[in-house]
Amino acid sequence: MKHNARNLTNQEFFYGHKACGGCGESLAVRLTMKILGDRTFAALPAGCMSAVSFIYPNMAFTTNAIITPFASTGAVAAGMSAGLRALGIEDTHTVGFAGDGGTADIGLQALSGAIDRNDDIIYICNDNEAYMNTGIQKSGLTPYGTKTTTSPAGDNLPGSVTMKKNMFEIVAAHDIAYAATASVGYLDDLMAKIEKCKNTKGTSYLHIFAPCPTGWGHESNITIDLAKQAVDSGLIYLAEYENGEFKLNKNPKEFASVEDYLKVQGRFKHLKDSDIEVIKAHRDKKWAKMRKNWL
Repeated sequence: MKHNARNLTNQEFFYGHKACGGCGESLAVRLTMKILGDRTFAALPAGCMSAVSFIYPNMAFTTNAIITPFASTGAVAAGMSAGLRALGIEDTHTVGFAGDGGTADIGLQALSGAIDRNDDIIYICNDNEAYMNTGIQKSGLTPYGTKTTTSPAGDNLPGSVTMKKNMFEIVAAHDIAYAATASVGYLDDLMAKIEKCKNTKGTSYLHIFAPCPTGWGHESNITIDLAKQAVDSGLIYLAEYENGEFKLNKNPKEFASVEDYLKVQGRFKHLKDSDIEVIKAHRDKKWAKMRKNWL
């Protein structure tokens, strides 16, 4: 089924949360829940979405949802799926929503185990490129040059000195049933991939790029534009892995301006021209590899 504004349900399964204005992550969760439907069981570790959704006496999820230990999203989701099967409860979906730190760092072992067992779960990484809930600390998915509270920028450092961990290819290396990258800047592509996850038997993984106005230092009304610019500038790519093969969903002939994407974000305002050239060089090397091996 192809989802769009005309046929997407008006029913809300994630509503009334306390997230910041312009939160890309909350949009990703809302759309995911609309597509998965009311027979969905969700597991969320410590992070922004659990913090803004489980506030007594209100709960943003209208379906069954639970907060997991930080490192255990994959394991808890797998246990929920197994429990539903043991109870004979059918026609359900089990989804884990974790942030970049809770996926690429703290939760990697549990995710890897779930994929290895091919547990029947959907795992979604909402990537806002830092540990935002605990004060904007660097994660394994924080890009080069980012100023965070644990990767300060100054005369001797550009902020983060490492590139983003390649979670999509790490997950694909498990020969997972289905994996994809997406961005809240391209909602049609995002919703189509959520639908694919919904219809995948076994473990599926979706990595969603989701800007954070608070942590990134940008105006809340440009979240979607920024998420689109990240893709158009080549810093984020849209791809899928299924049946043992990679596929690029968008292969631009020319990249949009990296500078225009970076300069509106407070976390990058300190960057020198030489730092931006490092970012571009890494992008070009990555795209040369993908175009050679995936097309």
